[in-house]
Amino acid sequence: MDILIAWGYLGVFFSSFLAATVLPFASEVVLTGVLLAGAAYWPCMIAATLGNFLGGMSCYYLGRLGKIEWIEKYLKLDRKKIDKVQKWIEGKGSVMAFFVFLPGVGDFIAVALGFMRGNVWIVAISMFIGKAIRYWIWMELVFKVQEAIV
Repeated sequence: MDILIAWGYLGVFFSSFLAATVLPFASEVVLTGVLLAGAAYWPCMIAATLGNFLGGMSCYYLGRLGKIEWIEKYLKLDRKKIDKVQKWIEGKGSVMAFFVFLPGVGDFIAVALGFMRGNVWIVAISMFIGKAIRYWIWMELVFKVQEAIV
């Protein structure tokens, strides 16, 4: 984590990208470290949101490949859980990509939307908004806690 924090905005981008894939990674730790080191608000917001968005879209496109065997083998996602998320998404549409930021289930939502051939533009816009709001809230909390301590 220290290396990613030392990389600054690039570290925020990279950690956010990884966190949006199936790898268990907490980008908030790196983002908080970079913010507390004195980095500017908007570049951190852009790096975190863009990295997390691109990572989420990579999961969407892996699902869009339509090879459930690849999804199970390379992403280590359980077929039963993917089926369960698909049933939950059915009828709700591509706007469900807004919730891809949720820990534990977000990766499954992105992959399921890709597998179900969700509208890429609606998925992308919904996903981007959800991820931007997530990081905006997190960064505001970091600053509020920092102000309370100081």
